[in-house]
Amino acid sequence: MHGPPLAGWLLMALSAAVGTYCLWGTRAGAAGERRAAGGDALMGLGMAVMAVPAPALDIRPWGPAALAVVFGVAALRSLGRARRHPGARAPGGEGVSSPHLHHAVGAFAMVYMSLAMAGSPAPPAPVHGGHATAGHQPAGAPLLTGLLLLYFAVYVLRSVRGLVPVPAVAAGGPGRPAVTNACRLSMGIGMLAMLVTM
Repeated sequence: MHGPPLAGWLLMALSAAVGTYCLWGTRAGAAGERRAAGGDALMGLGMAVMAVPAPALDIRPWGPAALAVVFGVAALRSLGRARRHPGARAPGGEGVSSPHLHHAVGAFAMVYMSLAMAGSPAPPAPVHGGHATAGHQPAGAPLLTGLLLLYFAVYVLRSVRGLVPVPAVAAGGPGRPAVTNACRLSMGIGMLAMLVTM
């Protein structure tokens, strides 16, 4: 990930925490909820790996290709589920009409960022003060990056709108669906941050 190392470490910590929480969520609930939690866990943990600043962990040459394959398979599986369940709603009725479709878009975005990472030049060696000797070269296609930024910006805004009136607080505290929605919001914000650094 390009950008300030501190931002990369913070995004890595947040994504790892969200991915771990979602992985824990695969132990309970209905089959569909466990699958959704598994998809969220994969996204969170994959984002954590990709967010580690490149000078600290350069996973090239094999890492980006492995991530692209894993997320490509995840995207195709999510698309298959979206076709089988076209009327499904995201939890809470907010966001996109199918959580599987959202997982597919997120996974394809991860494939795109993995391939862009593979094609980007090696990170420059830091000089005094932690600043690199060369400027940031944009990776990926600007049009596709812009479309993904727009998608995740809309997703984040719709998710925030769905979280603002929290009826569960008055009833005795936020429940698991509210925490799950907050995790998905965090991943949407993290995806925006990663795309901006491209």
